[in-house]
Amino acid sequence: MADTKKTATKRTVTKKTVAKTVKAPAKKTASKAASNAAKGPVAKAAPKKIVTKSTSNVAKASSVAVDLFDTAGKKSSTLSLPAALFEAKINKQLMAQAVRVYLANQRSGTASTKSRGEVQGSTRKIYRQKGTGRARHGGIRAPIFVGGGVALGPKPHDFTLSLTKKMKKAALFSALSARQKEGQIKAVTGLETLAGKTKDFANLLLKLELGETKILLVMPEKIESVVRGARNIKGIRLTPVQGLNTYDVLNAKTVVLMKDAVAAMEKHFTEAK
Repeated sequence: MADTKKTATKRTVTKKTVAKTVKAPAKKTASKAASNAAKGPVAKAAPKKIVTKSTSNVAKASSVAVDLFDTAGKKSSTLSLPAALFEAKINKQLMAQAVRVYLANQRSGTASTKSRGEVQGSTRKIYRQKGTGRARHGGIRAPIFVGGGVALGPKPHDFTLSLTKKMKKAALFSALSARQKEGQIKAVTGLETLAGKTKDFANLLLKLELGETKILLVMPEKIESVVRGARNIKGIRLTPVQGLNTYDVLNAKTVVLMKDAVAAMEKHFTEAK
């Protein structure tokens, strides 16, 4: 009987404590609501301000200025170069890969030799197998004989390699940026006004102190007077913007840009097509 009384008292105690714990939060929430109502409406937190970086640095990095020379070899003004082409990240591995692809694509792969089966000549055994004291031979067209076939000679082969358009552009921008960083980019205006005389172009190169160096002259498009005046000068290579490539930029000591070629380069390489 004593045990049953103890268990009954325990049950009543637990019921009371559970009721208290259940009712207590309701009282607290009600009291909080009443106090908040008395205080008035709750003010919402102000939205955080979005901090934006100043665009002054971006505007400064959008172009690079170089000296612009006239046909008399004097500095006339400055020319801004697009940073996307002349301030790109220099990737040496990608430039080396682009040069390898360019040189491989210059190979015609038409070299061909005749094997002993293709050379014209008799197929008879030149002398008997034994008894002569000489080495045994089967035919006169063997590679060790004069007029015989060539062993393991070259055959027509396709050496073509390729790069994606994105890799080509990145390699070219790296090469241009490297030349610009070295100070080997020059801009000239008025070349199209020259009469196409080799003497005029040679004098201009001397005034620009570019007489004995490899030069890459970039034109906005093929201009006959410029081509006629510069093609006979040793060490100079002419190319329109569409034919510009990584190998020519790296092979040249100095890159000379015509004034209109800069806008043509920006339009050709950066604008979406």
